[in-house]
Amino acid sequence: MRTIPQQREGRLLLVPLVTFLLVFLSFPALVDIVYALSDVTFQTMRAPELVGLRNFGTVLADPEFWSACWFSLRFGGLTAFIECALGLALAIFLSPIVCRYGWTIAILMLPMMVAPSMVGLMYRLVLHEFAGPLPYYLTLWSGTSPAFLDAGHAFWTLVVVEVLQWTPFAFLLFHVAYISISSEIREAAAMDKAGAWRILWRIELPMMKATIAIALGIRFIDGFRVFDNVFTLTGAGAGGSTTSLSIYIYQSFFKGGQIGQAVAASALLFFTSLIVLYAGGMLKSYRERRRVAA
Repeated sequence: MRTIPQQREGRLLLVPLVTFLLVFLSFPALVDIVYALSDVTFQTMRAPELVGLRNFGTVLADPEFWSACWFSLRFGGLTAFIECALGLALAIFLSPIVCRYGWTIAILMLPMMVAPSMVGLMYRLVLHEFAGPLPYYLTLWSGTSPAFLDAGHAFWTLVVVEVLQWTPFAFLLFHVAYISISSEIREAAAMDKAGAWRILWRIELPMMKATIAIALGIRFIDGFRVFDNVFTLTGAGAGGSTTSLSIYIYQSFFKGGQIGQAVAASALLFFTSLIVLYAGGMLKSYRERRRVAA
């Protein structure tokens, strides 16, 4: 019985995945391409009128689209940085407690277990200007309370809500990376009279940098495409102040009925993501080549 060459065996193993992608993704992708290049509404979905790149031009000329992009970039970058900073600090300073009492991880993970839409509804009730308990008690104790959900405060309210829910995710990643560092390395550094802060900055953080980069990337992606809790907590916000890119696409599709423009906006987001991922892969390959050459 002949042995199948390794390259051919790898291709055979890819057949189920490729088949799945072709069957379940190729048709929706083709429909999206047609709709992005067409003037189509809910009334004309079965007979779209091709208009070329007009939808892309309309989206790129829309100030609300760029405002939504700016909101998503700010929100994704800020929440990713805060979550990872807090998660890293918690993973390091709570490590002795968590290692001794493993059940504490379950308590720390509780915010992650709630659906984002439910979190948004919960905080909408808690922070409501007239019915919320938090504004009521702040007014009772201090005589005044900020309007947490108005245009001036909504962005930071959403940032705090997002950070409270998803910091446990970053903590879990960093905790696993931190406890995987060999104790022998720490002991050797301690024998060389290195202090705790020196060990942290010179040994532990460099060994965790891959995990930190992955956590930042994952949390930025989740923050950038945020929809659930923003939609239920503030919606588009006063004057569109909390319109993320996902909410912009939702409003164009369902409320405005401009299916072509909504699909064009999502296609722009998709192509931009591909370019960023490709550039990141090229940068990584370039650095590896330089390291090998050195």
